[in-house]
Amino acid sequence: MNTALRHWKEAATLILAAGHRLGADNLSRTPRVGGDASRFEYDVLLLKRSSKSGFMPNAHVFPGGMVDSSDFSSDWLDIFKPFASSPSFGLRRVKQPVETRAPIFATDRLKLGSPVPGEVALRICALRETFEESGVLLAVSKKEETRLLRSVEEDGCPAVRAAVRGGELAKWRALVNRDPSNFIRMCRELELLPNIWALHEWSNWLTPEGRPGRPRFDTAFFLCCLQETPSALQDAKEIVQFQWATPSEILQSYREQQLWIPPPQFYELSRLCRFPSLNDLHKFAYRRATEGCEQWMPVVVSEDDHYTSLMPGDKLYPLGSSGLSQAEDRQDDSGFHRIVFSDPYTPTLQISIKPKYNHLLPVVELAVSHTSKSHL
Repeated sequence: MNTALRHWKEAATLILAAGHRLGADNLSRTPRVGGDASRFEYDVLLLKRSSKSGFMPNAHVFPGGMVDSSDFSSDWLDIFKPFASSPSFGLRRVKQPVETRAPIFATDRLKLGSPVPGEVALRICALRETFEESGVLLAVSKKEETRLLRSVEEDGCPAVRAAVRGGELAKWRALVNRDPSNFIRMCRELELLPNIWALHEWSNWLTPEGRPGRPRFDTAFFLCCLQETPSALQDAKEIVQFQWATPSEILQSYREQQLWIPPPQFYELSRLCRFPSLNDLHKFAYRRATEGCEQWMPVVVSEDDHYTSLMPGDKLYPLGSSGLSQAEDRQDDSGFHRIVFSDPYTPTLQISIKPKYNHLLPVVELAVSHTSKSHL
């Protein structure tokens, strides 16, 4: 982990999309409402943070959290031993030039004392935090190493399943919550490999400037598609509720003030609205992940009756604010890339730019059913 960072703490988040078939004890599926929501073949996992949380209390967020030193431990070299001879443990190479890569991905971790590449450690963090917060474990048995070695070399990774091991995992989840390094112990003793290959690089968000003393995070966002919805359970500490729902259902409930989601969640869910099909989303994410991604730090500008969150590419976005060079950060004088808030529940996307690295623009206007209400 990069302990030299002054303003941000490194973190990883997982956007988990899963087919509608439910796990046996998963009773938290919101009944699908009419209209646009019924088009979706999958749900997304959202977790409600505790009101006592020091960061975004009561917010509904994707699973994830802060990087731990154990995510960069050399002990992972033994867990991933069959993959150690492959660059980044068999992860596919990203085409984006290293000089334009976001620092969270481009930082040479070996110089910081870790033999574990950043792309691997960040995925381990996302998987560990998802397990801690929701009980969902994305892992494969070491008995499948031969098949896995072959599949990660092929062009076309299929949608994956979550590991299900009943009460055994409940014990380990408590241990991992107590000490993140127990995630390594669990994988060793249960002969599991964290499924880093199922996570596709998606985006990188930095917490904007806010009130002094508040934590700020440099967060790598990954996306994973599951064939069916796994069982989940909140950790009863930071997470007080979990919810599976379609992207459009979540956005509709947000606009109806039934829940609150932070701007990155709003933006990413609006992106997912481009893909009602789980298979199409998976294929796109798998293909696009090797292109790379931008580093985004919103710049918030307040006015009398609203405030605006500016992002790189907007004509008013300050040069150099994203942390990249001014040449890379330069925007068109007529470009819009912003979210305008008349209040915390009423965002409006204004976008006229072309996204970099073959990424998606969000759906600007969500078709909302006016004949029924969401029950999130």
